[in-house]
Amino acid sequence: MGSINYDKLQAKLNILADAAKYDVSCSSSGGNRKNQGGALGDASKSGICHSYTEDGRCVSLLKILLTNHCIYDCAYCTSRRSNDTVRAAFTVEEVVELTMQFYRRNYIEGLFLSSGIFKSGDHTMERLVAVAKLLRTREGFNGYIHLKTIPGASKELLYQAGLYADRLSVNIEIPTKSGLALLAPEKNHAELQAPMQTVKDNIITIKESRKKHKSAPKFTPAGQTSQMIVGASQETDLQVIQLSNHFYKKYDLKRVYYSGYVPMLSDSRLPAIGTPVPLVRENRLYQADWLMRFYGFAAHEIVEPQSPFLDLDCDPKLAWAIRHREHFPVNIQTAPYEIILRVPGIGVKTAKKIIKARRFNQITLDHLKKMGAAVNRAKYFIATTGKNEHLAHLTRDNFRQFVLGQTQTKFGDQRSGQLALF
Repeated sequence: MGSINYDKLQAKLNILADAAKYDVSCSSSGGNRKNQGGALGDASKSGICHSYTEDGRCVSLLKILLTNHCIYDCAYCTSRRSNDTVRAAFTVEEVVELTMQFYRRNYIEGLFLSSGIFKSGDHTMERLVAVAKLLRTREGFNGYIHLKTIPGASKELLYQAGLYADRLSVNIEIPTKSGLALLAPEKNHAELQAPMQTVKDNIITIKESRKKHKSAPKFTPAGQTSQMIVGASQETDLQVIQLSNHFYKKYDLKRVYYSGYVPMLSDSRLPAIGTPVPLVRENRLYQADWLMRFYGFAAHEIVEPQSPFLDLDCDPKLAWAIRHREHFPVNIQTAPYEIILRVPGIGVKTAKKIIKARRFNQITLDHLKKMGAAVNRAKYFIATTGKNEHLAHLTRDNFRQFVLGQTQTKFGDQRSGQLALF
């Protein structure tokens, strides 16, 4: 657009992409495509993230806030109204232009758009919807669009958002009611959860309509997600996992994201600045979430009331197996698929390979290794056709210490982001 000042736009981009990085409702990216020729955009600084489309494709997204002005004063948020920070706001046209410029330069395949709340929920949500609508209808943009729903926005605006966005996020922010009351007293769980039900109802209604009328519009085809901040309040992992389980069952969420709190703001209600970010805890929660969604584990099996925090020394599947040795060893040749999935070191793909291969062969530890199983863990929990001398350790008094000692890698864990799953 000829009326857009690109120097000012770049300055806004630096501020609002940086402010958006604390929202993890799409996976973080290591994108570092730099601006070499003075053209608009620099993916090394502009908040490129990754997300997944309805059909499972990984796409790069421009991740920004519409504004970091906010009427709320949530203690954990860098955009809170009392924080002394540089403020900025995009216009609707600027976001549309920015998205199209990045797209044409092949930096991105879509847009992740969130916002601080200025004036009201409806006022802010109207502008998010306007961005998505212009991209779809005027620009002919068919890339991926992920919009954050704004607390207090009307059902009508949520409906409009779902017509243009591939995915909607409804963030619960703090997992417990008491924690939210302490850190964000202007919000409450009931109001934050209300949009989840609205989005779910619209998805169901339009799916039914499309069965009868193929021309009926799609509504947020990639579903809805949520995010929780962990470590900002005194919540337990048990409370986090129970709430996630509730969301999956009641609202059919596609995914819940967990964000380890980064202490950057001085506030007596928060962990002190410099407190380590709980990255291992965050990753254990992702692994626990995976167990619920893909491995058939119930929430109460993963974390028990008498020990409400996940074991930070091992993944939750291995921790469950160590606590419940009465279920092992599992006979890999005859056990049902659902039971094989509970063996540490055996994932979904490997379990399916076992079920298929054992019809024709007697499965051995060597076979399992070739199928992709982490045999260094699995060998303590399975019975195979051949002799498995490792089962002798299953009855050891110090079994947990022994297994952890034998299965830890000799290399330091250099991974950032989600830990490898099982």
